[in-house]
Amino acid sequence: MPTLITSKTRIKVLTKFFINSNVKGYLRNLETEFGESCNAIRIELNRFEKAGFLTSSVIGNKKMYSANTLHPSYSDLQFLVHKMIGIDQIVKNILERTDKIEAAFLSGKIAQGIDSCIIDLIMVGNQIDKTRINTRIEKVENKINRKIRYIILTHKEVEDLAKDSLLYPLSGPSRKNYTLE
Repeated sequence: MPTLITSKTRIKVLTKFFINSNVKGYLRNLETEFGESCNAIRIELNRFEKAGFLTSSVIGNKKMYSANTLHPSYSDLQFLVHKMIGIDQIVKNILERTDKIEAAFLSGKIAQGIDSCIIDLIMVGNQIDKTRINTRIEKVENKINRKIRYIILTHKEVEDLAKDSLLYPLSGPSRKNYTLE
């Protein structure tokens, strides 16, 4: 099957900024993170910025980039990246089918916009049937060819966790309560 996007650097930039809209990055940091040449990353950042998909601001001597959430195609691009990673399958087959899950968050590398073969998932709720969750997670792992590590927390536990780490909300009425500034 042919690949729609052939540039590995472009895929890394898309993943970085469109999994989690709160993620920011600058050229030298991305060079280290991606293991790609500075010039290749600069070209892609400039293309995305020129197209309006990324915005930038200068902080000190660093040009910081972030996703332009106001771009008319932002949600479409984010959906495509989520689908590429398998996040859509997690939402559809685990979160939407388990009524005791009140909220869910991505954590770890994926929440930072770094592609990983392991997806860290935090679920919030009481009396969640772990046997059903394990069965659903196993099915999703087979579909997306990634491992899913999960933990189930109470609201108090996730509030404490959100103070110290980057969580990206996937679902739940309390999405805004746990997002980090």
